[in-house]
Amino acid sequence: MAWAVTRVEHDEIDKINILAASLKAMRTALFALSKTAEAVLIDGPFGLEQADIPQLAIKKGDALSASIAAASILAKNERDRIMTAYHEIYPVYGFQKHKGYPTAFHREMIKKYGYSPIHRKTFKVK
Repeated sequence: MAWAVTRVEHDEIDKINILAASLKAMRTALFALSKTAEAVLIDGPFGLEQADIPQLAIKKGDALSASIAAASILAKNERDRIMTAYHEIYPVYGFQKHKGYPTAFHREMIKKYGYSPIHRKTFKVK
């Protein structure tokens, strides 16, 4: 019926933390829908603040709800598209392969080249 994908930039994630950023992105996407939602299902144990709408937070919701799973697929596809575009700008990090996830290769490239301008500074390399 309606869907929206939003994002929170790396510098804001560093300021508010990854959980708060995820909830902010979900809330922003909710308000960006072309139709008003009657209710919202949330993947995880936390509800959305400042959203006067019935909510159900479901731990491991992407495995239990087709709607949450579909939202996860939309978000992952958008992330993959963005990270592939970042690969063109910062090819040494291999974003086209790992899409920014903390793989061994990704961590090694950060150790070798340092953080890129798009890396979260709170992304710890072990």
